[in-house]
Amino acid sequence: MTSKTVAFLLSDLGVTKSHSRPQVSNDNPFSEAQFKTLKYQPTFPTQFGCIEDARAFCQHFFAWYNQVHHHGGIGLLTPEVMHSGQADVVTQQRQAVLNTAYLAHPERFVHHPPTPPVVPNAVWINPPIAAPNSQAVPH
Repeated sequence: MTSKTVAFLLSDLGVTKSHSRPQVSNDNPFSEAQFKTLKYQPTFPTQFGCIEDARAFCQHFFAWYNQVHHHGGIGLLTPEVMHSGQADVVTQQRQAVLNTAYLAHPERFVHHPPTPPVVPNAVWINPPIAAPNSQAVPH
């Protein structure tokens, strides 16, 4: 990001370069979360033998991260489920399973019948600021 070649390319493309927002070291929490998951993956090697090894590892990792790994920030769904529009179907299926469990053993659920995790309506890095008298509520 600091080489003249990249700086000129960004300028030619009309992109204003920014290393991070002022006073913020982890500018993109989504990327930071992904990097932490990658770094602490039990199969993450201390070093790769070559670039092909790194690419092969990352291809497997990103497929797992997007299609298998359940993310806490999106109601324990996978990004693939969210992006394919299947979140409501999966949540309804989970609720059906929880209802069956509750009916079979209500004594296991002391306070109330179980519900699946809430799926957020929107996830923001920088939520839009609602105008006065606006109905929009940033998450």
